[in-house]
Amino acid sequence: MRAVPSIAAALIILLTCTVVPRPAAASTATLPGGKATYVVSQGHLKAASSQNWVRLGSYRFAADGTVTAALHLWWQRHPEARQPTGTIPDSSCTTKAGGSGSRPRTCEVLTAGGFTGAPDENRTGTYTVSGNVVSIRWKIAQTWTEQWYVRPSPDGALARLDLKQSTLATHGYGYGSNAALGTRRAMGSVKAFPGTLKQDLTSWAGGKIVTSSGERFAHSSFRACASTTWCMTYLQPSSRGACQKSGGCPKYGGGTKANVSSIQYYLTKISNSDRRDTLWHWCTCLAMERGEFCYTGNSHVKPLMQIIDDKGAFRGWVGAEASFSTGSSRAADMMAVLRITDFR
Repeated sequence: MRAVPSIAAALIILLTCTVVPRPAAASTATLPGGKATYVVSQGHLKAASSQNWVRLGSYRFAADGTVTAALHLWWQRHPEARQPTGTIPDSSCTTKAGGSGSRPRTCEVLTAGGFTGAPDENRTGTYTVSGNVVSIRWKIAQTWTEQWYVRPSPDGALARLDLKQSTLATHGYGYGSNAALGTRRAMGSVKAFPGTLKQDLTSWAGGKIVTSSGERFAHSSFRACASTTWCMTYLQPSSRGACQKSGGCPKYGGGTKANVSSIQYYLTKISNSDRRDTLWHWCTCLAMERGEFCYTGNSHVKPLMQIIDDKGAFRGWVGAEASFSTGSSRAADMMAVLRITDFR
């Protein structure tokens, strides 16, 4: 007959059993605005300084509370020459416009130095979300923290970052969704965008800070090119304040006998695999003053990153200006952070 263990023996068996605890569940952070990928423009722009910088690129937020940044950097301390993009608009997008009677010129589009290549810096950090504020601490040698207000779009397909404070940056814009950073829209979709795009900008030039808000961006006025389909051009027939006699066009500018105050605009993609576009513009009369067809002086180069929402739709750009003077004086530099979007 099988022996029945005593009560004491049963207690010994019970007390010597090993209890294996369940592994703790991994902590999950709240994504800012529920969005994982953001395109970001930020800058250090101070009136009396010649040490200004602008950065443009992306932030990626992970559910484990980490954030990674990949950014292009332009700094007055190390000014970079404008860089050709390799794109020359074909003659199909140079239809004559009104005003001065000049045409958009078939010039190779320029952008800020280094923007056709890989980002200048990659860094990691940690983030927390409290209410409508995301706080970031970057893991770099110096202390760099920043806070952004997070604002969801009315349709919930996009989130906006408004800079609250930063230990290094003075101005910034950001827009995020759950679309992959490799998702971008073609120039045909940009031109066909049905909404109204408006530009907000903070710029540094000549030691002064200038801001503008709500300036309409005439994307539908750009003409798409037939063969270089990734490029569009627009000849603004005249301008009220730019391209005047006092602005560097004493022979041909607005207010002279020639009265040329048109502006050449070029908008082109930089990459097939990410959000990079670029905007280039200059006064026609500046090239005329030099006897040039394509202006080689201090033109405006504005790298851009497309804003794409959860549905994969184009919603505008965040951007920067990094137009360094071709001379040795930093006072003639033009730097800015900007956004062009329907969600402001």
